Amino acid sequence: MYNDWFMKFAPAAYRETRARTSLDVESTLVKSGNLARVSPALLRQEPGVLPTLRMSACPPLAVDRLIGLAGVSRNLVGCMESGVIPKRMNGVALDADLVKIARLVMRMADRDIFVWLDRNKGPTEAELRRAATIVADRLCGAVANPIIRNAQEKRQLAAIAAWLTKRGYKPLAPDIRFDAMPPGTFGFHMNVPVKQAGSGLTVNIPVDAVVMRKKSEFGELPLLIEAKSAGDFANVNKRRKEEATKVNQLRSTYGAKAQFILFLCGYFDGGYLGYEAAEGIDWVWEHRIAELAEFGV
Repeated sequence: MYNDWFMKFAPAAYRETRARTSLDVESTLVKSGNLARVSPALLRQEPGVLPTLRMSACPPLAVDRLIGLAGVSRNLVGCMESGVIPKRMNGVALDADLVKIARLVMRMADRDIFVWLDRNKGPTEAELRRAATIVADRLCGAVANPIIRNAQEKRQLAAIAAWLTKRGYKPLAPDIRFDAMPPGTFGFHMNVPVKQAGSGLTVNIPVDAVVMRKKSEFGELPLLIEAKSAGDFANVNKRRKEEATKVNQLRSTYGAKAQFILFLCGYFDGGYLGYEAAEGIDWVWEHRIAELAEFGV
């Protein structure tokens, strides 16, 4: 089921993201004089262009490689990757680091892509679009797995919504807490407050789908569902502790009445499933979605 979806829809999801990213890259090129004027002033005014500039280098630069080559503050680069300049950074140090980043980007610009940098004439529209597409592809390639996971999650939640709606469940009204849901309702991406072990502080953990059963009584908690998809066995076993941590936080706060299950599609092997089972976590396979009924919904 996962492979069929991937072949049919993953390319479209990737291309759609790449098309949006290409527009952002084109905007960055315009602001930088088509990469001929990467200045400290530009980096200060538009710090969010840094990922695009990293992917414009030959070879493309990872964050740590940029920091090491330029000899600049890790905090500065981390903030710029998020689109901001650190407020507390010393002005002189900030200016010096921005100069270093600008010089490095100009020096390492990929001239096989930005062919106009070695001539006196600017880019044609076709050259500009080609360069923007290549850089956008590099940016998307660095986050290809999250792009696919996000598209899969969106599809999985749509499948849950369709199944619940057929059974008479209604989408939850906005601003309703998970523990105040009316019977027969469901919601997505809800925050559930839990207590942090040792500190007693309360933090919110996100849950993909929350379903209050039709026959629930006052004080009963909804069913909590985490949508998971995977295109290979390796990554799921690296991330399997995430669900165990989440369920332990829920149970330490709400006791055994907190029911947390997984909604799975893709490559989950016996090692992963055995680990989750040992933590008391059950699951439903997406191609057998009707088995959600066994959890009372």
